[in-house]
Amino acid sequence: MSKLVDLEDVTDPVCCAPLSGPVLGEDEAAELASVFKALADPVRLRLLNLIASVEGGEACVCDLTVPFELSAPTISHHLKVLRQAGLIEGERRGTWVYYRAVPERLTRLSGLFALPALTPS
Repeated sequence: MSKLVDLEDVTDPVCCAPLSGPVLGEDEAAELASVFKALADPVRLRLLNLIASVEGGEACVCDLTVPFELSAPTISHHLKVLRQAGLIEGERRGTWVYYRAVPERLTRLSGLFALPALTPS
């Protein structure tokens, strides 16, 4: 004979806190998904990390090829994907391009998963 388990009523308002905070709309979710797709490659993730953490705030493409065992055209392709996702900006100076992270975009990404501040009871 099976015993029925008495489950708590999940509609009870005391059960859990209501969902709050900004909810992503479909358009914004699609746009952000493309950004995460750009970051889903280990090389691009490392490139963004290098660019965002470099002293002075910008890195020359000539310095970005050194840490990788990849050709310059391959690095350029990955940088292009990061630029198209709006995560970095580039500025040509002579024969070199200098890249810098776009702080607003990185802040937006990190804010997606920020936990709300807990208030003491």
